[in-house]
Amino acid sequence: MSELPFMATESILMQGVMAGGDRQVLHEAIREHSMLAGKRVKELGLSNDLLDRLKLDPLFSAVKDNIDTLVDPHLFVGRSPEQVDEFIRDEIDPILSSQADVLNLTIDHINV
Repeated sequence: MSELPFMATESILMQGVMAGGDRQVLHEAIREHSMLAGKRVKELGLSNDLLDRLKLDPLFSAVKDNIDTLVDPHLFVGRSPEQVDEFIRDEIDPILSSQADVLNLTIDHINV
């Protein structure tokens, strides 16, 4: 994963707290690991290893087996799939329908 959304680290933090961790301590650990992972990406051109760092950190041992699930991208899209469908149905389809005669034209050849 090249970039980890802020909401994903927030999910890891909250699960860690619910598992008995201290919020401030976990927050600081995520910040430190994020800085090191960012440096690795920006200065060395290497992959982002933030999740691996968190899984190896004893502070996150209670949630390490759930980290991949907590950062599943599908958890962060909200209503966007439905909003896209609604936009196409309400905005795009009417335009396409109103221009159907133009859109169905076939041009055999074009002279320039």
